Amino acid sequence: MKIKKFRYCSESMREYIPCLDNVEAIKRLPSTEKGEKYERHCPGEGLNCLVPPPKDYKKPIPWPKSKDEVWFNNVPHDRLVEDKGGQNWITRDGDKFKFPGGGTQFIHGADQYLDQISQMVPEITFGKHIRVVLDVGCGVASFGAALLSRNVMTMSIAPKDVHENQIQFALERGVPAMVAAFATHRLLYPSQAFDLIHCSRCRINWTRDDGILLLEVNRMLRAGGYFAWAAQPVYKHEESLQEAWKEMEDLTTRICWELVKKEGYIAIWRKPMNNSCYIGREAGIQPPLCDANDHPDRLRYVNLKACISRLPENGYGSNVTAWPARLEDPPDRLQAVEMDAYIAKKEIFKAETKYWVDIIQGFVHVFHWRKLGIRNVMDMRAGFGGFAAAMIDQQMDSWVMNVVPVTEPNTLPVIYDRGLIGVAHDWCEPFDTYPRTYDLLHANGLFSAEKNRCNMTSILLEMDRMLRPGGLAYIRDLKSIIEEIAEITKAMGWHNDLRDTPDGPYASQKMLMCRKLD
Repeated sequence: MKIKKFRYCSESMREYIPCLDNVEAIKRLPSTEKGEKYERHCPGEGLNCLVPPPKDYKKPIPWPKSKDEVWFNNVPHDRLVEDKGGQNWITRDGDKFKFPGGGTQFIHGADQYLDQISQMVPEITFGKHIRVVLDVGCGVASFGAALLSRNVMTMSIAPKDVHENQIQFALERGVPAMVAAFATHRLLYPSQAFDLIHCSRCRINWTRDDGILLLEVNRMLRAGGYFAWAAQPVYKHEESLQEAWKEMEDLTTRICWELVKKEGYIAIWRKPMNNSCYIGREAGIQPPLCDANDHPDRLRYVNLKACISRLPENGYGSNVTAWPARLEDPPDRLQAVEMDAYIAKKEIFKAETKYWVDIIQGFVHVFHWRKLGIRNVMDMRAGFGGFAAAMIDQQMDSWVMNVVPVTEPNTLPVIYDRGLIGVAHDWCEPFDTYPRTYDLLHANGLFSAEKNRCNMTSILLEMDRMLRPGGLAYIRDLKSIIEEIAEITKAMGWHNDLRDTPDGPYASQKMLMCRKLD
């Protein structure tokens, strides 16, 4: 059946993020005091048009040069320059934005700031035991950009707030980032995901509502992991700020965090390795431990709770090996993934990575991936993260956002234990990123897995929204599904190339190699 060609959306939707720009839903909120307006409020229907690029959009500057400068026309917004010009975040220089590498609390550069953290706590070994980091309120992600050179993957997050387009700037630079906010729901990352969580003047009141937001940090922080807080209450002596410090000191003591070091404007705490401190507290100490049946990896639209997430009694998640060995070592939490009992999970884990290494090696040589400027990659159905691990094995100059659909076994803890990053997502809804922020989207069996739940056209229009002009989409699926997808992508104006798949576990599939036209 021939599908009518899709039209462009209105010019006002150039930066449209459907679930975060749902104005009507936000108007109906009874209150936004807790940040509800920054959370997801998904429309009943997905896009029915193509989000247009800005006027005079240019092919992005390739990595690593993009870390330091991007085209103004690709993100034509001066608000951050005006608001943060004195803090060394970002400057405007003719037809480019430039990024000096500073931040509100580290105007002399993120590298110097990272050295200071390492000197304060020598056990914080970036690129070894500290491999996966969360940067809260990341600005333009200069902290995460600096960590990349130290073999650290940082999930940089910020809400879509008055300082517009922080995350869009980060992704235009080629730095991992997504829109997310601490408000009323759990963030979409698993328990014990991050080796270090960082907040530099992130404008979050961690002690409000019985510390409910810091307890969410605690849920996501790996046993023995570190929380670094660079903020005025750490070092300023005004009465109100000192009161805020005392509240923070009291709360962190009650949740059994050890204040490892307080120096200058930075304080660093360490989370305990097990539950013994929690259990040993005096009766009635708040906050309580969460109920034993409150699973810390239930994520989608789960309300925050003012309780301490329990650590596994078997120590799972706390004993990952150092980078880079952890990428290949099957982690303990592999055994906790709910799959058919007869499946040998370790064998599947190893076979998945080997399969994708072989495939990507072919892509690199046959389709000249190294010359295509592929930097920001999303694996839309990531499994154990084998595709991302293979990209590292092939020394591709890319990073991968591993997306685990909510209908699949929850493999996110395994992905993070490997030293990779990812997020849980329902593909019947849009993804929390700005338009034009990915160079390559990879979807293996996604459409056949979701065809009975989601509208395929809606998913493909969302892919078009996320994909940069000239970007690639590699879609593997059953022949009947691929034929239907090809009609839709043609109507979206994509260039299609249908290929057979090699022998192996996906030999019954076809591969549709698509390019979004410039």
